[in-house]
Amino acid sequence: MSIEAELRAEFDRWERKENTLFQVLPYFLLAVCTLIALLLPLWGVSLHLPVVLGLSIATTIWLLCFHTLRPERQRNGPLMGLYYAGLMVLAAGLVATAPWYGLFTFVGYPQAFRYLRGPWRYVGAAATSTIMAVSYLGGVDTITAGLWWAWVAISLISTVLAWAFSYFVEEADQRNHKQKQALAELHETNVKLEAALEENASLHAQLLVQAREAGVLDERQRMAREIHDTLAQGLAGILTQLQAAEQTLDEPPTLRRHMTNAMNLARESLTEARRTVHAVEPEVLAEARLPDAISDVTRRWSEVNHIDAVLTTTGDPRPMHTDVEVTLLRAAQEALANVAKHAKASRVGLTLSYMEDLVTLDVRDDGVGFAPNTKRANGSTNGGFGLAGMRQRVQRLAGRLDIESEPGGGTAISASVPAIPAGGGQ
Repeated sequence: MSIEAELRAEFDRWERKENTLFQVLPYFLLAVCTLIALLLPLWGVSLHLPVVLGLSIATTIWLLCFHTLRPERQRNGPLMGLYYAGLMVLAAGLVATAPWYGLFTFVGYPQAFRYLRGPWRYVGAAATSTIMAVSYLGGVDTITAGLWWAWVAISLISTVLAWAFSYFVEEADQRNHKQKQALAELHETNVKLEAALEENASLHAQLLVQAREAGVLDERQRMAREIHDTLAQGLAGILTQLQAAEQTLDEPPTLRRHMTNAMNLARESLTEARRTVHAVEPEVLAEARLPDAISDVTRRWSEVNHIDAVLTTTGDPRPMHTDVEVTLLRAAQEALANVAKHAKASRVGLTLSYMEDLVTLDVRDDGVGFAPNTKRANGSTNGGFGLAGMRQRVQRLAGRLDIESEPGGGTAISASVPAIPAGGGQ
């Protein structure tokens, strides 16, 4: 059990005991006083027994109607003030008839504190003290015989003591109320905290699922881009070389050259496919710096496709983060592949620019061009998966891909990515 639960249970136990005592005490004291009234005549003490018994019965009924049988929620307000006034009148009558009923009158203190509000509590305590002072002096006859001043003095002293006691009881009751309120607030806070923790756990589980799904999607996109940039382009190149070889069957040297190109492309594609599966950087980057790698790719592409292609490097070439170099290398490969498949160009110019904050690759050709924003029948724009994959690669690095082209005006592709140095951004 938590400390909070233990405290609440302890408060509840004390409150039940207090309520039980508060309910039973008036009847117990009234019964004791009435028993004394019934026994005293046996020792020769005379009293008005019918009056005493009548007042005792009336007091019992009065207590039952207001103190016991009345619902708890209705034990407040002006009606309970009337009840207390009636109780004090009955107590005064009992004490005036039989002084020992002052013992019963004591219940006026806790009842004043429970049923009266504000200053009226102190009025009730004063009334109780005044009536009990009659009992202390032995009855009304003693007061009327000349000891009225003693009655006044005892009443005043008893009233002051009762007020002081009531003040401390009221302070203790307020502290108890504040403690109960604090426990209730603590319980409410704990409930909200538990609900928040459950909600956080649920959100955490959702985030894990979303992260896993995002990871799966990201990996699928990576594999799709790599397959397109390696296998698809390699197979396209192989197919081109085989078609060319088929057309030169009667020219053994040319046939041999095309077959050699096809086999080389097959080997390179197989190597890149293996590196893609294991998420390893391209072989050409593993063996050379980015300018050299793009230059080598450009040279071999030019030899295979018989199109002039030249790479120009500007700025301060320096090692970049692997993702930066792979992105720009794949952009160069995709741009060159598109030129070979669609542009019908005679010349391609590549510019690799190292700036302070950016590294940019520009690829320009003098081919037939196209309309980049023209919608295809399937709803996609011109450029296909290749340009879309290139854009995804660049955007993953918070970069930018710009495409300028028009029918008959050639094409210019510019890929710009942050200049993240090698070893940075880990």
